[in-house]
Amino acid sequence: MPYTIRPATVADQPTIRRMVRDAGINPMNLKWPNFLVAADGRAIVGIGQVKAHRDGSRELASMAVVKERQGHGIGGAIVNALIASQGDRTLYLTCRRQLEGYYERFGFRRIERQDHPAYFARMLPVVNLFARLARMEIILMRRPG
Repeated sequence: MPYTIRPATVADQPTIRRMVRDAGINPMNLKWPNFLVAADGRAIVGIGQVKAHRDGSRELASMAVVKERQGHGIGGAIVNALIASQGDRTLYLTCRRQLEGYYERFGFRRIERQDHPAYFARMLPVVNLFARLARMEIILMRRPG
């Protein structure tokens, strides 16, 4: 089924919040003006945003696609559109270690702790403390601008 990628509107905010909650991803800083959505008619089938942090880093975040439409390229189209929207800015993202290969397709590479910007250096150790309880590891990746 066809879909279009467009900037989110204020009317999309409840759907964005629900999709983030349903996907079990970080619900912090969900600012609808930062989002792009993939819409199939009136239905939103995918979302993603770029968060700007106080240290100047920018994070590709809040990526989610409705379960019935996963595996059809919607997530990749949103990632590409978000990358394009940032021009030559460096982007970061946090993800489960198992998704490293997926994001490498878009030019992201895992970076080690000593190379983490200040925001991620503070946040990631705390996140991984809880992630380990669920037998997960969260990594940081960077895509140069």
